Amino acid sequence: MRRLVPLLLTALLLSSGACGLRQESLTVLASWTGDEEVAFRAVLDAFTEETGIEVTYTGTRALTQVLQTDVQKGAPPDIAVLPSPAEVVRYVRAGAVKPMADVVVGEAADAYSAQWRGLRAAGTDTVHAIPVKVDLKSIIWYDPAVIPLPPGTWAELTALTERLRAAGRAPWCVGLAAAPASGWPGTDWVEDILLHQAGPEVYRRWAAGTQAWTSAPVRQAWLTWGSLVLPPGSVRGDVRSALVTDFADASKSLTAGRCALEHQASFAIGGHRDADYFPFPSVEPGNAGLAEVSADLAVAFTDTKATRAFMAYLASADGQRIWPARGTAFSPRRGVEQHGTAVSARIAKTLANSPGLCFDASDLMPARMSGAFQRAALAYLADPTQLDTLLTDLDRVRAGLADDERLDVACGR
Repeated sequence: MRRLVPLLLTALLLSSGACGLRQESLTVLASWTGDEEVAFRAVLDAFTEETGIEVTYTGTRALTQVLQTDVQKGAPPDIAVLPSPAEVVRYVRAGAVKPMADVVVGEAADAYSAQWRGLRAAGTDTVHAIPVKVDLKSIIWYDPAVIPLPPGTWAELTALTERLRAAGRAPWCVGLAAAPASGWPGTDWVEDILLHQAGPEVYRRWAAGTQAWTSAPVRQAWLTWGSLVLPPGSVRGDVRSALVTDFADASKSLTAGRCALEHQASFAIGGHRDADYFPFPSVEPGNAGLAEVSADLAVAFTDTKATRAFMAYLASADGQRIWPARGTAFSPRRGVEQHGTAVSARIAKTLANSPGLCFDASDLMPARMSGAFQRAALAYLADPTQLDTLLTDLDRVRAGLADDERLDVACGR
């Protein structure tokens, strides 16, 4: 049966004439390749079937660099999907992104929690971005056949790591390579530990650039990460091999049974069909129930009827349910049914019910800060004795940030 077309999409079709829109096309740029690209193309195909508008999609890991070059040349895509709110804000403040307030109206405007409505505004008082999908980052994947009873506390996690290491089995699957942004899997580690060790307010100040990198809680988060993965035998291969192992290959090592645990976001679920996960444990009492999340945000660089129709479709219930129906993605929109496995249902429940969803800190930082953070994560594992120098250097970058480059986003739902 043909899906009901959202009211705004209907209005756009009627205002231009269906035949007129069916002759239009648009370009979309995002980071998704491989299985994620296949899943996103299902969304694009459904939109084309609904409207007749053809979509040309480009997926690249070098999204930031490609988009910046295209914008500088004056030839941006119609729509880009960005994983960083800081990048969205930068383009909004430069006047490159078009406002879309009248595209997200009525039921579509109210179907998102305050956390996601804030991200849609991108530091303004109107809608500029549409969350396409969200991911839960505060999870650790494991093989139930190897670990029948997963740890529930940080002490239990460290004890499990030590037992596996003593038995000659590599506890951790770690891959920090992710060209051209190698190091970001390491930043996720530091972020999760800081959130669950020092709490949401310290995390918020640090993400906003008002908490020093050299401060005791931030420094301790790095040391806690090191205590888990730096001892010999803690990482498959060794720590140095982790520096050049692609994060996707690290996930494959868990699936192949070459290591027992992986700290990776929910987007890895597509390759972990036989795996389960447990929540990232609190390092200190009182920080239970917190969860780090990320989101991919669609923004419009052109203001055409085709662009507006696509943004309206992405915000609609129809557009939001297609990818989650495959069981490999999660929608921030209330009422979207999650399909797939019991594992994906648990992830969706956490995203809906966690008392504190805290946005990925490095995604809130401006590009030069997050880039320095990524490089520091690599450098720390390469030579942990240089930690204090690395943190001092990161504070120098932080000190050079302008006030309008900082994003202050509270944890919440």
